[in-house]
Amino acid sequence: MSTRIDMTPMVDLAFLLLTFFMLTTTFAKPYTLELTMPVKSNDTSEVALSKAITIVLGKNHQVHYFFGLNAPQDKTVAPAVLQTTSFAANGIRQALLDRRRQQPDLVVLIKPGADSRYQDMVDILDEMSITNQKKYALVKITQDDINLLTTAKTAAL
Repeated sequence: MSTRIDMTPMVDLAFLLLTFFMLTTTFAKPYTLELTMPVKSNDTSEVALSKAITIVLGKNHQVHYFFGLNAPQDKTVAPAVLQTTSFAANGIRQALLDRRRQQPDLVVLIKPGADSRYQDMVDILDEMSITNQKKYALVKITQDDINLLTTAKTAAL
């Protein structure tokens, strides 16, 4: 006499359990950064020197910054003093927080260099969000800024 086991209830139970666990789990939510872009306008607004900090993204995940604007042709403005730091908590974040304590209306100008990586841009935008920076702009790097970087590199050697 042979025994025959009916597997239909077992398959039904497996599909019920599979459906139960699929419906009760929470799926991983993507982490996104909200980036609000301004309305395109032809109005160019000038930034006061005392309210600006310029951040230049360099190679090897270095962050260079200086206070004010780099205007070597303007002799009434003191030359920019370039400082180099990293994305660590005591790096650019601390510099932004310290400067914002001194100047509450701070405007950050972010200039990605030719050697910077996309991850550097993401990291600096994260720092803007972490430090609750309200006014910042992505700006093209100028030849004066490149000259400042090269003179700082040669002076360090």
